[in-house]
Amino acid sequence: MATTVTAKGQVTIPKRVRDLLGIVPGSQVDFHRAADGSVVLTRADQKRPASRFEKLRGHAGKGLDTDAIMALTRGET
Repeated sequence: MATTVTAKGQVTIPKRVRDLLGIVPGSQVDFHRAADGSVVLTRADQKRPASRFEKLRGHAGKGLDTDAIMALTRGET
């Protein structure tokens, strides 16, 4: 995944990377230099992104039948 550096030295973190690390607006990130010379991006705040099951925790809502709840659980919405 390549990205372009702006004149201000800014880059856009690709969506797949943001999703993987749970980076959302306001998240803090950190850059570390690895022993092999590569640079590693990590979340500085150490918050773990909510799993798809945690997002469903709570009341499913009035009027949902079993098929609708199963579709939500499987991410088919």
